Amino acid sequence: MDLVIAVNIKKEIFNVDLLVGGIKMNDAFSLLQSRGFVYQCTNLEGLEKLLKSDKKVTFYLGIEPTADSIHIGHFFALMMFRHLQNAGHRGILLIGGATAMVGDPSGKSDMRTMMTKAQVEHNLEEVKTIAKKFIITEGDNPAIIVNNADWTNQHSYIDFMRMVGVHFNVNVMLAAEAYASRLNEGGLTFLEMGYMLMQAYDFVYLKDEYDCVLQIGGSDQWGNIVAGSHLYRKMQLANQVTKTNDEIFGLTSPLLRTKEGKKMGKTESGTLWVDPERTSSYEFYQYFYNVDDKDVEMLLQLFTLIPLEEIAQLCQNDIIQAKRVMAYEITKLIHGKEGANKAIETAKALFSGEAQGDNAPESEYVVETDSINVVDLFFNSGMASSKGEVRRLIQQNGASVDGVRCTSIDDVISKPDDKNFVLLKKGKKSYLKVRFV
Repeated sequence: MDLVIAVNIKKEIFNVDLLVGGIKMNDAFSLLQSRGFVYQCTNLEGLEKLLKSDKKVTFYLGIEPTADSIHIGHFFALMMFRHLQNAGHRGILLIGGATAMVGDPSGKSDMRTMMTKAQVEHNLEEVKTIAKKFIITEGDNPAIIVNNADWTNQHSYIDFMRMVGVHFNVNVMLAAEAYASRLNEGGLTFLEMGYMLMQAYDFVYLKDEYDCVLQIGGSDQWGNIVAGSHLYRKMQLANQVTKTNDEIFGLTSPLLRTKEGKKMGKTESGTLWVDPERTSSYEFYQYFYNVDDKDVEMLLQLFTLIPLEEIAQLCQNDIIQAKRVMAYEITKLIHGKEGANKAIETAKALFSGEAQGDNAPESEYVVETDSINVVDLFFNSGMASSKGEVRRLIQQNGASVDGVRCTSIDDVISKPDDKNFVLLKKGKKSYLKVRFV
């Protein structure tokens, strides 16, 4: 058994609650930099000077409501948001009700599926609810949550293009990575060309309305962030407005990747979501426990407040214990202490052979008949990526149902008499509960 379930009680020494303040305002930049959040900046020296002063800075982070939850990549940016808030800076969370109607072409090989207004509105409310778990929205320094549809929709198409579009050079835009790659593939649409204009104007609007001088985000948003700072400067010049010390800044964090450069947050069943309805606390814990040893120190730096010296010492002395601490603490941040403890209890039951339905991760797939072919069951529930994988698992004795090994691809699984679910097992580590109705 390669998973030791018990988390050593000494772990509590490192149990620092990230969601507690205590960071000095002028220490925020040093904290972000030392823990690996600082990647690209429009003016690194200027931003460092600003954040190391005693001035309270207003900043913002944008999230597109393209789904009804947020994934681990969003949470990485929200961590930077929370660090700045903990230091006393004023945060604005922008949820893109307008920009989501267009879709960000960054990192996409094809145009995003267009969503209806109803879908965007639904997703927006769900994302807002989840985000409130991680940012401060009450008390002495509450974040403001805004929707860019509130100001974008005030302008007609012609008015917006005369106000904003006139400041964008198409040749320069097409050289941006987000557009260049799509152009080479012959798939860039005029609709998507408007995304950069809309997001750039968000920065200008928030500067004018809230004196917001800093936009943060992942490095995949670098082109859009730079466009915002350029637009602000061009609009000032066009309006013959010249102010001293009136610069706005863009700061990105690196994308969350493994040491091998692979994107983090993808599981066998898909994206690693922070919503427990989409990714259970057990799946969340298991994902991080099973990362490569080389990534443990980085994750402890990014997602905990354990002092860097203690992180280095822990990883050097006992990488397995460091991994347990890391997986537990990150799961606790997302799912709370109860969820993290439940994840460990689930793992203990599953890996000890004492798994019961109540503590196993559950599939959204529901069997609506009294019986189903085993290959269809594993594939349709998401336990396997293809029917070919299921066949290979069965041939290699790697698939079982309720503790009974599957021996034939023609096996038929029937609803048990004493319960309405079956427990699937794939290999040594993967379990899934599938309900019958």
